[in-house]
Amino acid sequence: MGLFDNAVPGGNITKPLMIALGALLVGKMLSGRSAEQPDQTETPAPTGPASTGTTSADGGLLGGLGGLLDKLKDAGHGNVADSWVGTGRNQSINANDLGAALGPQVIHEIAQRTGMDEQELLKQLSTALPGVIDKLTPNGQVPQQHQVASAFNS
Repeated sequence: MGLFDNAVPGGNITKPLMIALGALLVGKMLSGRSAEQPDQTETPAPTGPASTGTTSADGGLLGGLGGLLDKLKDAGHGNVADSWVGTGRNQSINANDLGAALGPQVIHEIAQRTGMDEQELLKQLSTALPGVIDKLTPNGQVPQQHQVASAFNS
């Protein structure tokens, strides 16, 4: 997996967890559309059918990495999210706090697509997100969305 080696305790990211992370950070891994096309009508691009199933109405669950960080900040976890982006030690987030920040619709959508139980999904995401976001932001800067997407394709 390259970039994500050792991003989580134990070093392994399972395929369902990778799908879940992609859904949150890239969007198109679940929706079949780029996260850079929010709020457009449901007219698919003429590149063919989405290989991953149905499309999400917003073109990406949260609008990519920046959207995820904004959700965490809006829910009062800005200091935690900032620690993942910054160059210091990553703070942890409680699975229930993460679930409240993401919202039940997002959690349900990802759990359905990955086949994971919602509580197990939140537990794994709360463990993985600090390290994964830290790896995606090595210089303390949030990368452009295409750079995040390319990290999932490598």
